[in-house]
Amino acid sequence: MTEQIPLSAEFAALLGPAPPWPVTAVTPALWEEAVAALAAGGLTLFGLWGERCAEGETWVRMALLDEAMGRLGVIALPLDAPRYPALSLRLPAALRLERALFDLTGILPEGLPDPRPWLDHGRWGLSHPLAPSPGAARLPAPYAFLPAEGEGVHQIPVGPVHAGIIEPGHFRFSVVGETVVRLEERLGYTHRGIEALMGARAPGEGLALAGRVSGDSVVAYQWAFVQALEAASGVAVPRPASALRALLLELERLALHLGDIGAIAQDAAFAPLPARAAVLREDVLRAAADLFGHRLLRDVIVPGGVAGGLDREGKARLADLAATLRAELARLLALYERTNSLEDRTLGTGRTVPALVRRFGAGGFIGRAAGRSFDARHLDPLYQPLGLRIPVLTGGDVDARLRLRFLEAAASLDLIARLLPDIAEGPVGAPMPQAATGEGVGLTEGFRGDVLVWLRLEEGRIARAHLRDPSWFQWPLLEAAIEGNIVADFPLCNKSFNCAYAGHDL
Repeated sequence: MTEQIPLSAEFAALLGPAPPWPVTAVTPALWEEAVAALAAGGLTLFGLWGERCAEGETWVRMALLDEAMGRLGVIALPLDAPRYPALSLRLPAALRLERALFDLTGILPEGLPDPRPWLDHGRWGLSHPLAPSPGAARLPAPYAFLPAEGEGVHQIPVGPVHAGIIEPGHFRFSVVGETVVRLEERLGYTHRGIEALMGARAPGEGLALAGRVSGDSVVAYQWAFVQALEAASGVAVPRPASALRALLLELERLALHLGDIGAIAQDAAFAPLPARAAVLREDVLRAAADLFGHRLLRDVIVPGGVAGGLDREGKARLADLAATLRAELARLLALYERTNSLEDRTLGTGRTVPALVRRFGAGGFIGRAAGRSFDARHLDPLYQPLGLRIPVLTGGDVDARLRLRFLEAAASLDLIARLLPDIAEGPVGAPMPQAATGEGVGLTEGFRGDVLVWLRLEEGRIARAHLRDPSWFQWPLLEAAIEGNIVADFPLCNKSFNCAYAGHDL
């Protein structure tokens, strides 16, 4: 049992039950209260990043979730020098975030348990690119993977280059025979400097970049970005625009869950299921292209609203598609359940421990397949009258993660039916101010889990933005899930997680 530390009234006021989420500068005492509550399990770390301003100000920021109360907020601690006590000394979930924070900004988490670079591989031509004055390039050096010692232990390096079109990531296995005793990941190969590219840009340019952070989560990122932009600008979005945004998000979720269902079965060498799932996914993508102009639904969401709507024929087509998908999903699930050889590969494989899921705040289907019921849509008043259904399983293995995708796809179809009546035919939106100054937070429940965006505007331009992919809190659990499994089951386990490379690496 974790010790529950009651939050002071002053601290509790820093978290809000609904958007726009509060963003507040705090004293060191309140920061320490947050760290103590995180360490005790009373709060969940939702994001961690730093900012060094040209004017000399230095900040470290945390996004915090009070999961029990459904409250969220961002706190910012001003620093006299670019250093602060490392959170990861007391909270392992913060470790990779702090390594990345130092790589990007040069703000030092003092006492950092693992000082190895995370995103910076010594190939940038400079160091600390988000500092006012970036430093000299870090010299590339062999990465010191953690050792695993014992009789018969040997290492298997995999990647970063993989077969096919898989994104790059390095996996270092320590094994005895075929059994994995340790897996260590090294990521950062797809870092593109997204946050640096956003600096000083107009919001529309930032929105375009947000939609390209992770190519399989276009709607999730663009909606979170405009939420942050609208909060910083003090703009309220009309419900018809929010309803269409939510519908786009469910279409994206459907397409990606269908793709994953097929890919997991493919990695278990069962061809009939991925063949049919690919056809259904293509049906969703073609409908998206025909109705909204882009297969991946890119740039339909605009600041203040949406660029287009749905006419009667478009609504009818989505209703027909939903009916087809509902029947086909039931057939695919039945095919999975009667294929014993496939279930033999998935049942008990790659199990995640519920306590570790909660400790890392892992969301999405990874968390909900292991009993953590959090879904960011619960925090958005838009969904409250819609009867949102969030399926939760407890198995925590490949089987649970696969089954949850079936359940979430079915729930998306129900949600689309409830959203259709609220959607207008043409563009809908609210006017955006041209020279707003302020901070805002956006949050969406993408197909992988919660996507968080924070940005700060100065006279209508982006002064600083931070985008946090759910994979930051999911990748570490893959290392734990594969322990004790055989090497041959790693592709299956990895696909059932399907963490983002580009979204994580920024």
